[in-house]
Amino acid sequence: MAGYSQIKKGGKSHFMDLDFYIGSKVKSRRSALGISQDKLGSYLGVTFQQVQKYEKGVNRISASALYSIASALSIDFSYFVEGYHSHSSLKDDNVPSYEFDNLKKRESIELLRAYYKISNPAMRKKILDLIKAFSTSLSKKEEE
Repeated sequence: MAGYSQIKKGGKSHFMDLDFYIGSKVKSRRSALGISQDKLGSYLGVTFQQVQKYEKGVNRISASALYSIASALSIDFSYFVEGYHSHSSLKDDNVPSYEFDNLKKRESIELLRAYYKISNPAMRKKILDLIKAFSTSLSKKEEE
């Protein structure tokens, strides 16, 4: 079995991509909840600079730290790796990656914050259904 640092493709470590991906998901979730890096760092017992390094993928997050982050951000542990596609030969390069990139946009974060401020779950569901209906009808019109 290849050593941890020896698994590379195209000169870049597969694990570095995963570290960046997980860090980006941490940042997206933290931002969506309006939690500062300082506040998350205090909860984890690290500095805000360490949180920055986690979010940029500079420092790898241990499983136990990631579990604590998931608890702090009220999210399932698996959230941080869901949607990650490794750079293995099994990857389908035709799968669009735009979905996660859109979550980083300020507009998306503002939309999520506003959406979750609606306390009535039935109302949130109706709004979600409305947005889905709009997006479906718009994409059908684009195809014509």
